[in-house]
Amino acid sequence: MSNDKVIPLKTLAGASPIADALTDVLREGAQRMLAVAIEAEVSAFLERFQTEKTQAGLQRVVRNGRLPKRTIQTGIGDIEVSVPRIRDRAGQLRFTSSLLPPYLRRTKTVEQLLPWLYLKGLSTGDFQEALSTLLGPEAPGLSASTISRLKESWKDEQQCWSRRDLSHQRYVYLWVDGIHFGVRLEDAAQCILVVIGATPEGKKELVALSDGYRESEASWREVLLDLKLRGLRIDPQLAIGDGALGFWKALPQVFGTTRSQRCWVHKTANILNKLPKSQQPKAKAGLHEIWMAASRKEAETAFSRFLTVYRPKYPKAADCLEKDQDALLAFYDFPAEHWIHIRTTNPIESTFATVRLRTAKTRGCVSRESILAMVFMLVKSAERRWLKLRGVARLAEVIQGVSFKDGVREDQEKVAA
Repeated sequence: MSNDKVIPLKTLAGASPIADALTDVLREGAQRMLAVAIEAEVSAFLERFQTEKTQAGLQRVVRNGRLPKRTIQTGIGDIEVSVPRIRDRAGQLRFTSSLLPPYLRRTKTVEQLLPWLYLKGLSTGDFQEALSTLLGPEAPGLSASTISRLKESWKDEQQCWSRRDLSHQRYVYLWVDGIHFGVRLEDAAQCILVVIGATPEGKKELVALSDGYRESEASWREVLLDLKLRGLRIDPQLAIGDGALGFWKALPQVFGTTRSQRCWVHKTANILNKLPKSQQPKAKAGLHEIWMAASRKEAETAFSRFLTVYRPKYPKAADCLEKDQDALLAFYDFPAEHWIHIRTTNPIESTFATVRLRTAKTRGCVSRESILAMVFMLVKSAERRWLKLRGVARLAEVIQGVSFKDGVREDQEKVAA
């Protein structure tokens, strides 16, 4: 008897979809749940006006059949829905489902899929074939012209966002980085400059997204000046980024009081690149001992120990660490609850982990506007899932200028002593 338990899938020959009983069950369940949720919306709407009558004594707001069925594209295939029709005899009210707006044709997850596919190098003409494979051969409204119109709307949205007023905004921390993609841009030296900020409420937001030239000082200065011209008047307390950025030369020209924190992840990688592979595990542990130390004094001791061990044989690695000592240890002057956030540029790195340096080269050159629009759509989608900073209450103390030593308020440390 054969022990082979592999069940072959049917191919997508012609218009025949892959048979998947589980997906069919999920789709049917989703359809029923959606119908129940819409019915709950209708019932709540009717209940609000159940006591209102017309002049003739009739119920003012009543059911009036159902709207024609329509198909919604979802990640598990097409779902057919029909929304109840509501009639207001006074002609003043209109029911609109918050779950199913009148012109919704596909879920947001599908909308987010489109810029991802484009960024991965899929040409406009290939969208129909790719999405038919993912959503079924009957997927409507996904022609090349439809995709082109969507791309134009993304460009408009990104450009509108990039001109928004910032006069009512304030950011306590900024994370900055230059992101390079594997797609061919109009200029090979171009990259995407990204700024993410932490609000006083602890929320992380995308602050700026712009194309730059080799992460240069001039490019970063242009980004920062644009933020200031649009109303961002108050200097952030701390900026976190890679030490190689031209950002550090541009920062004091625009936000003169903002302190600098070098990213330990970038710094660790730079130092290890200057060491032979045999030395890297031990060196990595030594670096980890520095930036995970409980106090600045302990960190400085581990710092000196690393330099003593590696300077004689590997002076370049030692110099790479030593030159940024103050900026690498700046986080000790901020609340300990925030250290996990401000020692690295992880808020940016984690967002771009799935796209940075992984995209295949497109068949043609990607324009500046297109790449910005695609990246903008992906980041704004990810932004909704970003976690708040730990120790939100400490942000107010940072704004007020409270002094911290080794992550603890100095006045509290004196009382404890």
